[in-house]
Amino acid sequence: MMRPLVYDVVILGGGAAGLMCAGVAGARGRSVAIIEQARRPAEKIRISGGGRCNFTNLHTTPANFLSRNPHFCKSALSGYTQHDFIALVEKHRIAFHEKTRGQLFCDDSSQRIIDMLLDECAAGGVVLHPGTKISSIAKGDDGFTVVTDRGAMRGQSLVVATGGPSIPKMGSSGFGYKVAEQFGLKIVPPRAALVPLTFDETLLARSRDLAGVSVETVVSCNGTQFDEAMLFTHRGLSGPAILQISSYWRDGDDVEIDMAPGVDVFAALKDIRRDHPRQELATALMRLLPARLAQMNADSGGGADRIADMPGRQLQAVADLVNRWRVRPRGTEGYRTAEVTLGGVDTAELSSKTFEARAVPGLFFVGEVIDVTGHLGGFNFQWAWSSGFAAGRNV
Repeated sequence: MMRPLVYDVVILGGGAAGLMCAGVAGARGRSVAIIEQARRPAEKIRISGGGRCNFTNLHTTPANFLSRNPHFCKSALSGYTQHDFIALVEKHRIAFHEKTRGQLFCDDSSQRIIDMLLDECAAGGVVLHPGTKISSIAKGDDGFTVVTDRGAMRGQSLVVATGGPSIPKMGSSGFGYKVAEQFGLKIVPPRAALVPLTFDETLLARSRDLAGVSVETVVSCNGTQFDEAMLFTHRGLSGPAILQISSYWRDGDDVEIDMAPGVDVFAALKDIRRDHPRQELATALMRLLPARLAQMNADSGGGADRIADMPGRQLQAVADLVNRWRVRPRGTEGYRTAEVTLGGVDTAELSSKTFEARAVPGLFFVGEVIDVTGHLGGFNFQWAWSSGFAAGRNV
């Protein structure tokens, strides 16, 4: 058997967190290898943000992240902030803009961010092994040996940056969880997050004609709310507000949706009944909602067509369908369309300063594989940069 290639650090996964960690470790003079199963690194960066990569958010704070331990992310986020990453982007002369709500995108292609990370890695002498499949991992006195279809590699430190199972067509899987379990680390059960919600057949029948309709909303579930756009789909609901709330939704929960934020629809309908009594309910609702959505709510309101013929309790019921629509999703679209994965390696197993496993010296976990999940809008990339930087300084 050929002798293994020996490095100071072996990183599993050439995505955002893995590349960041490699570049930082390489700059410290560490010899680093990245093992990436795909033919090209950073496929999720490539497709993100419609091909322009929403690479961070100006307003990043620990409050933008979910975890069983909400304090875990604080050290890394303060140790390498969004402003630090912006400075790196500016150093590489990548033009960018704020789209909305602090979300920063490349003016050009997301490939610019990938090239920047690869340039940082190259400057530190990082060796990339793309298209490489791992068959086994073992820990010995001389570090970690990773056996692949291209031979064995050994590192004093092993960094798991394999992401979660979201978007499996990109080659993602739960491989990192298996590594964690191999070394006795606990896993917070993973599930799809930032994902569209689906309806049962009854709800689908009612909303069938609404696919493609978008409306500004306030969406609430389990004490959390988001005020963003919502989109009706052929399967249920999507759009930023729904993707955000999906991280807080559990099977059997109701989601409450206000489709006319800031408008007291009951009061508005009473005013219309007084001033335009001959107006039909659907027409009245079209002052507040897109036409197809107004028609659906009018049909659901039932009874009289003319608003003058509707008693107050019926107007209130219609108003509640707009201001307080309670819907119980059947489920989510799952990992196929999920942008990220909730859960992962339990943060109690890791140092929040170094990302090293407390019980396994030399073993590190970074990025999405950990039980830290950001909101929509560049926060998950910032977690990749911050966690990758912290580990890169300590491997």
